[in-house]
Amino acid sequence: MSTDSLNRFAPENGEPFNGRVQVYTGTGKGKTTAAIGLAVRAAGHGYRSFIGQFMKGIPYGEHTALKAIPEITIEQFGDEACLRKEEITELHRQQARSGLARCREIMHNNTYDLIVLDEINVTIWFGLVSEQDVLAFVEEKPKNVELILTGRHAPQTIVSRADLVTEMKSVKHYFDGDLLARDGIER
Repeated sequence: MSTDSLNRFAPENGEPFNGRVQVYTGTGKGKTTAAIGLAVRAAGHGYRSFIGQFMKGIPYGEHTALKAIPEITIEQFGDEACLRKEEITELHRQQARSGLARCREIMHNNTYDLIVLDEINVTIWFGLVSEQDVLAFVEEKPKNVELILTGRHAPQTIVSRADLVTEMKSVKHYFDGDLLARDGIER
């Protein structure tokens, strides 16, 4: 991809594009799904998206489906096991720090128009990366990049810095009963 194709999100009126920072947070379902939907929409216009998934290390349905969309790249920076705060190890912290460094490298290589840091807010909440490191990442965002941060527990500093914040609110969830995650719906 040539650098001429960057900044394609510019409106038709010729104004220069200024990428925004979006946050999808809250207790409700759909934060990752919304970010992936935005990447699919962008791909429909020929834009390239990079999705860095934190705290995830197993294949999800989106990995298989998105292989058919060459404009979207996904990398994972997490363990195969579902983590609990009290089970965090130095390996988990290293995975998250390496993931953030990789996303920073990707953000600055002028290849992607949209960058998603999936579950980064939970990553902060678990203490795997610092809030300050993620804020520094946000501040380094080039003007022509749209940046999406997902996950529960978005820190107020991230919310305040964002241009758009959507809070998914759980009103009722079948996980409150005995239903486990289902292929094709939750994973």
